[in-house]
Amino acid sequence: MNKQERKLQIELIPDGCWKYNLRTVLPEKLWNFVKKDTKYSANGKCGICGKETKRLEAHERWSYNAKTGIIKLVDVLAVCSDCHKAIHMERTHVVSDEKEVERIENHYMSVNNCTYSEYRADLGLANERQKELNKVSEWQMDLSYLKKYIK
Repeated sequence: MNKQERKLQIELIPDGCWKYNLRTVLPEKLWNFVKKDTKYSANGKCGICGKETKRLEAHERWSYNAKTGIIKLVDVLAVCSDCHKAIHMERTHVVSDEKEVERIENHYMSVNNCTYSEYRADLGLANERQKELNKVSEWQMDLSYLKKYIK
């Protein structure tokens, strides 16, 4: 399976974009509304692996254009904690113990029906992409996705 076709993908954030998330840039009321709407629309199921859970998390999907320096919000998706930790594998490696990291790696491989070597290759590609995006010194946000929440 090609990395582009993976249901669960590792999304490493460029260093210059760590400050860009809806929780910090939106008024609290609007962020809470977006988060609740996202979770409500998911009907208690992870938008990636399909696992039923009462505790969904809101994951922001961004596209990065290194030529224009634009970080664009493309989706807010309700995901289970395990998928969210796999998406942000870099953070998971930093804040989790070895056993937890192994559990999340296994979750990634299970959801994507891939081997450990394929997982490592995916992680390598994500790291390469992050290195390229880290060459951009200033990012500008495009939040046009949120227009659907503003009446």
